Amino acid sequence: MDKRKSFPEVLSQIPPGCTLAIGGMTLYRRPVTFVRKLIEYYTQHHTPDGLILLAFTGGIECDWLIGAGMINKVRTCYFGLEVFGFAPMFTFYANAGSIEIIEETEASLAFGLRAQMAGVGFMPGRGWLGTDLPALRPDVKKVVDPYNSEELIAFPAIKPDVAIIHALKADYDGNALIGMNKAVDEELAITASYVIVTAEEVLPELPHADLVAPFVHAVIATPGGAAPTSCHPLYPINGETILTYTEQVSDPDSYRRYLKNWICA
Repeated sequence: MDKRKSFPEVLSQIPPGCTLAIGGMTLYRRPVTFVRKLIEYYTQHHTPDGLILLAFTGGIECDWLIGAGMINKVRTCYFGLEVFGFAPMFTFYANAGSIEIIEETEASLAFGLRAQMAGVGFMPGRGWLGTDLPALRPDVKKVVDPYNSEELIAFPAIKPDVAIIHALKADYDGNALIGMNKAVDEELAITASYVIVTAEEVLPELPHADLVAPFVHAVIATPGGAAPTSCHPLYPINGETILTYTEQVSDPDSYRRYLKNWICA
C-alpha cells in the first residue's frame, strides 16, 4: 500500500481535543516542519485545538504549539531547550496557570506506553516509590505483587490518538528508519491510533526499518523537516535559530510577532 500523503491530507485527520504525541528527543529529530504546517492550518481553520500534548521531552516545536494556543494539557518529563534556555511559551503559560501540566517522569511515560503495547491497563514498577509524585497524580495507584507482597506503582496505560515522528528515511509502504537515538518513538508508533511519519527521504523500499509499515498510516517527504533541531548524521542543530527564538519570545505578544515572521512566513 502506498502511504505517501500531502500535508493537507493528514492535517485534517487531527481532531480537536486529541492526544497528540510528538516524537524525537530534546533537540534531536523533532518533527518541526510538520508542527509549522499544523500551526498554519490552525491559524486558517481554527482547528485542531484543546489538544493534549504528549512528548517524552518537549522541545522548540512543542513550545510553538503552546504559544499558538492549541494545547490544553501537557504530558512530558522535561520541557526546555537544553543549553539554549527555558522554553518561553511553556514557561509563560505554566506560570500563568493557563495550561494543565500532568506530572510525568521517564518511568511513567515509558511504562504507560508499554502497558498500552501489552494491551493491559497498567504496568507495575518501583519508579515513584518514596516520592511525593503519587500525591500529585491521584490517578496513579499502588498495587501489591501477588507473588512476593511487594508494593509497586501501577502506571496507567497511555493511548496517543495521533503520533508525529520524523525519520531519516521511509518507504512508500510506511517502513521508516529513525537512527540510534530512538527515544520512545517505536512505542509511540505501536500505541497511537494514527501515525504520521515525515522523512528526509522517501524511497520505494527500505532494506530494514525501525518503524514497520503496519503501524504507520501516512508518510510525507520532508527534507530538512527536523531543522532547526538536529537530524544526525544528516545535519546538526542550528543554534542561531534557536537562540533567536529565545531572545525574541517571552510573552504572547512577542510570540505572535515571531509566529508571523518565522513560523508562518
